[in-house]
Amino acid sequence: MSTSDLKNWKARAEKELRGKPLDDLTWETPEGIDVKPVYTGEDLDDLDHLGSMPGMAPFTRGPKATMYAGRPWTIRQYAGFSTAEESNAFYRKGLEGGQQGVSVAFDLATHRGYDSDHERVVGDVGKAGVAIDSVEDMKILFDGIPLDKVSVSMTMNGAVIPVLASFIVAGEEQGVDREKLSGTIQNDVLKEFMVRNTYIYPPEPSMRIVSDIIDYTSREMPKFNSISISGYHMQEAGATLVQELAFTIADGKEYVKAALARGMDVDAFAPRLSFFFAIGMNFFMEAAKLRAARLLWHRVMTEFGAKNEKSLMLRTHCQTSGVSLQEQDPYNNAIRTAYEAMSAVLGGTQSLHTNSYDEAIALPSDAAARLARNTQLILQNETGVTNVVDPLAGSYYVENLTKELADKAWELIQQVDEIGGMTKAVEDGMPKLAIEEAAARKQARVDRVEDVIVGVNKFQLDEEPEIDVREIDNTAVREAQIARLADIRQSRDAVACENALEALEQGARSSDANLLELAVNAARVRATVGEISDAMERAFGRHKAKVKLLDGVYGAAYEGDQGFQDIQADVAEFAKKNGKKPSMMVVKMGQDGHDRGGKIIATAFSDIGFDVDMGPLFQTPEEAAIDAIEKGVDVVGISSQAAGHTTLAPQLVHALKNKGGEGIIVICGGVIPPNDYNFLRQVGVRAIFGPGTNIPEAAKEVLELVKRART
Repeated sequence: MSTSDLKNWKARAEKELRGKPLDDLTWETPEGIDVKPVYTGEDLDDLDHLGSMPGMAPFTRGPKATMYAGRPWTIRQYAGFSTAEESNAFYRKGLEGGQQGVSVAFDLATHRGYDSDHERVVGDVGKAGVAIDSVEDMKILFDGIPLDKVSVSMTMNGAVIPVLASFIVAGEEQGVDREKLSGTIQNDVLKEFMVRNTYIYPPEPSMRIVSDIIDYTSREMPKFNSISISGYHMQEAGATLVQELAFTIADGKEYVKAALARGMDVDAFAPRLSFFFAIGMNFFMEAAKLRAARLLWHRVMTEFGAKNEKSLMLRTHCQTSGVSLQEQDPYNNAIRTAYEAMSAVLGGTQSLHTNSYDEAIALPSDAAARLARNTQLILQNETGVTNVVDPLAGSYYVENLTKELADKAWELIQQVDEIGGMTKAVEDGMPKLAIEEAAARKQARVDRVEDVIVGVNKFQLDEEPEIDVREIDNTAVREAQIARLADIRQSRDAVACENALEALEQGARSSDANLLELAVNAARVRATVGEISDAMERAFGRHKAKVKLLDGVYGAAYEGDQGFQDIQADVAEFAKKNGKKPSMMVVKMGQDGHDRGGKIIATAFSDIGFDVDMGPLFQTPEEAAIDAIEKGVDVVGISSQAAGHTTLAPQLVHALKNKGGEGIIVICGGVIPPNDYNFLRQVGVRAIFGPGTNIPEAAKEVLELVKRART
């Protein structure tokens, strides 16, 4: 575009704006990137990454020369629920319907290294994933699925050692040697300490586990990816795209450093490292994020001295956003998922999971899962996107976004390096705090309708449609798992099992043993997931996070807002009249570590004027009741993301009554199917707040409940 053309365009644009400055159309993203209304060739000046071809360094345009024109991305749907038998049937149906790989979701009891008969997991077994207690469960999970032909991805971090060991032994007993097993184990524990919280051991021994798995798989499992470095859960917890990009790459750097410290050659393990990113609703920026990720990883691995081309290229799985799914007007979620899937594909993902439209409410139904899978089949077969490699290449806008994201992420990576690396940064709490601040700001923008969510804060329906949801009989699943555990413990060689667990514990206490190798030996003699985890816990201890709450971040977004000030005034008047602020404790019970919702509620209610405390993660209902009574709170707010509310909420209400806290109001919020509302009210839950709840409106309702209780 010539200078005169640009001048003429600006004149025409300002005329259309009727005198308003053109800068009014510039939009600042949450990442601090100014997005202009128009981009020209001038915006491509000095972009160093331009000019490379797909499959060539720095791989901005994709890790393969022909990308989808040669072979489409892998459709890898993430699923798991109830028992191994039910999940196996679901996987086989998906593979028959066009799915190309299996991606396993484990229940929270398994994630946290507990067997299904443990007292702390009563409400968690089989609810948000499949319950796996032993090799026997793993064999059932993959019955009829040839592990030498179907690749398996497993989202597992805390109990990664016993789960991977059980998978290896299940493969052996299916007749598939471990060198033929293909797939990925997530094995990314650093992000657990930041956002997802399904950790078991403290950071230092957890990093040893990561490097042990990298070491073992590089020697024994050449077709298996030893780690999937995950940014997905960061974005789900509220991270901006720059934070997700930077902290994920920084995590990758830390894992490479850990492997190098073991004396491993970088090119011996780096080709089997993979990544996992979330894809949200900022369509072009998400595509640019994947391009920037490949650019940055090439830079990082070059600094590590990698020579193998496969060590230098970032390969990634992507999943459409879970947090963008809404309970209100839920069929809109299918549209959101389709746009997000298209963005991931235009960004060059290697495999993709598309979420189901009903996942804001419950585990996906068969019909919803089929629609989600077909979203990808339609993308591959009907849209033509597979015909051209990197079709967004050369776009003035997308190339500029690629550079902006890479530059801002690199600055944040350097900040992490200055702290001493990601392990030290995680111990200091820097990434976690930054992500929680971003999440609070995002929620405030939604509540103020600055960010429009169709059907939630704008264009709402008068009456919500009813949709069928999958329900899990948690009690029946747990009883079946307990019976199988009893059979295993009775039939196994008790002495051989005890010796294998003792060897594992001693190996954990030393530094020269490979824990995965020892765990495989224990799994062969039918040591359970919980027993293998316990053996290492005796050596390492179990990590307990310190709960920190933000102050002022949510409220700052409402500065000058009269409605918000009115609510604050009502709370202040209540405090003056009663001699104390209305008080609330937010609790996370069971093994659900997803604390974004609870943290946002806590900081927002605090900014409104409530006296707010947040209990520690992983409480039992009885522990939460004792905590609430000792603190003398008016309200206990249950934050539920993993479907345990129908078991845990009644137990909490019962525990409060038994211990003299019957006057404490119990409310519940999170991912709760509308079909559960009547049940929760019948057992004593006084108010229920589902996804999309406006927090200031919720605060008004809770304040009224406290007022009525005090009169």
